[in-house]
Amino acid sequence: METNTALEALAALAHAVRLAVFRLLMQAGPEGLPAGRIAELLDMPASSLSFHLKELHRAKLLASRQEGRSIIYMAHFETMNGLLGYLTQNCCGGVPCTPAPFCNVVAESNQ
Repeated sequence: METNTALEALAALAHAVRLAVFRLLMQAGPEGLPAGRIAELLDMPASSLSFHLKELHRAKLLASRQEGRSIIYMAHFETMNGLLGYLTQNCCGGVPCTPAPFCNVVAESNQ
């Protein structure tokens, strides 16, 4: 993933509503959810949701498909995996790491 693409994705996720929408769609899995259901679950007006969906779609974090009169939105897992890969590309100086040492470091630093 290129730096500009990562920045667009991070900027899109750097808003409470968009992050909530993305996390909801991650939980929904590849089937996704209709826009109306997303609005219901997040208790927000469709007009506000539309703006946030557009921003996530522009950052390639969402995909969509038409089903009858509904638009179904789903998380774009390829972009999310690319972003995670970009963020962890140089983790631990190139040496494979596991979550356990990180957890130990965090626990030790909090003491």
